[in-house]
Amino acid sequence: MFSVLFFAVLCVSCLAKPAMVNYSYSVAVGSGSGTAFSTVGQGRITAVRVWEISNAYITGIQLRYDFIWSVKVGREFGIVNEIELYDGETIVQISGKYHTNYVNQVIFVTSMGRSLTVGQPTQTSFNFYPKHQGAELRLLSGRYNGNGITSLGAHWVAGYIDQSNSTHISP
Repeated sequence: MFSVLFFAVLCVSCLAKPAMVNYSYSVAVGSGSGTAFSTVGQGRITAVRVWEISNAYITGIQLRYDFIWSVKVGREFGIVNEIELYDGETIVQISGKYHTNYVNQVIFVTSMGRSLTVGQPTQTSFNFYPKHQGAELRLLSGRYNGNGITSLGAHWVAGYIDQSNSTHISP
């Protein structure tokens, strides 16, 4: 009896449609020196904070997932700039400038056309965007040292996994 029940459950689970999540990664720019980081949080990104030394470079970044701020990446030094996203608004592009030592500028662009521009527009340009229609920023990764952000990459997801109950949510 148990083996029949097991076989029935196995057959039904094979018929279930898997949750398809389209993922892409924008390869990190910058020197890559220092301590590696990856922002972590549950839910969608709802706000972004960026610290900068005026006329210099980005010293720190922090993302808010739903109502909880992630751990700060880099250091909380200099001028802080922040954007709070509206309901349903997402980050769909990150651009900026970097040099061999630090990320000099970041520009976060939202699905509603708003942006947060922080830092100095000098040196080499970069432009991060997702490869899939309807994708949004899920997390940032890269490296930092005692002064600031030395490397930055972006991870994008079209739809996301609600980690509290492991269900797939489409945008």
